[in-house]
Amino acid sequence: MIVTVVWATNDVQDVVRVDVRPGATLADAVGSSGLVAQYGLDPQRIRYAVYGVRPEIDAPLAPGDRVEILGPLIVDPKVARARRARAGPKPAGRARRRLNTTAESF
Repeated sequence: MIVTVVWATNDVQDVVRVDVRPGATLADAVGSSGLVAQYGLDPQRIRYAVYGVRPEIDAPLAPGDRVEILGPLIVDPKVARARRARAGPKPAGRARRRLNTTAESF
């Protein structure tokens, strides 16, 4: 069964197609891809997703699944939101002009 394992950063986008046995788990696919070793990723800090959904590491895969290796969070989302709230609202940008598309305007 073929699945895809993906590692992407701002500088690197690596997509590896892996042939795993039927009933293979997410851990099997990631291990077979070799991406963790290739990029020196810390297995204790990275997380995984299948099509953007965070399953357990022992979740079984289906043919054609896309496994995404996710790097560690740089900032806790709650902390980032609190920082944005303290900074106040963003300055208003240029107002978008609305076009009049009624029949009378032609």
